[in-house]
Amino acid sequence: MDELVRVFGVAALTAATVLGCTSHPKIAGPPASLMQKRAHYPVHWWRAVPSSGAPDWEILPQAAGPGEVIVSKRHELGLLSNFAPTPFVLRGRRYASLEGFWQMMLYPEGPDDPRAVFPGIEWAHTRDQVSQMTSFEAKNAGALAEQNMLRMGVAWVSFEGNRFEYRPARPGTHYALIVAAMREKVRQNDDVSKVLLATGDLVLRPDHHEEPGARAAWKYCDILMRIRDELRRERR
Repeated sequence: MDELVRVFGVAALTAATVLGCTSHPKIAGPPASLMQKRAHYPVHWWRAVPSSGAPDWEILPQAAGPGEVIVSKRHELGLLSNFAPTPFVLRGRRYASLEGFWQMMLYPEGPDDPRAVFPGIEWAHTRDQVSQMTSFEAKNAGALAEQNMLRMGVAWVSFEGNRFEYRPARPGTHYALIVAAMREKVRQNDDVSKVLLATGDLVLRPDHHEEPGARAAWKYCDILMRIRDELRRERR
């Protein structure tokens, strides 16, 4: 099971849950009042799993408070994660995942990009390669790029030739692009939009610990809830 989580096999995880193939030691469940608030949603979204063996980064499903649900990669809500293999097209180009789109912006756009010609800097991947990555592969590619950015003293990323601050104090171009990409991911993948709408009025919480002082673009659950509201208004 942990291996499935590590490689983010959403379909496999969902199938395992539905077929009852995942077994865990019994853990005390939430009180009856909390169960009542969750009555209209799939029970397995909150099914408790042991903390032993779970990766350090993970917030487990049972950590959700009243009116909340963890966007866990252990079942179908993982489709909402940036890591999910949910391809979409934005401005005429296809991306394999939101994570691939995100991390791609850290990479040089071409041979004349200052990041490409900086002395002593090597890039393990091309920008196009990263755009077609998903899950931890894309995340790890981004980590390598951030190391290069630190060495270069670069605090910007780029898209379509435009450079903009990566971690601005206030939401800017980067945030707008992430929102646009996430909106297309939801709209172009029926399974994603169905899962998102199925969360109803629940407050979405990430299944990982956010970095201190995380900027708006990093708060993907907030963006998803905004998109959920948009979908509802359109379907009235």
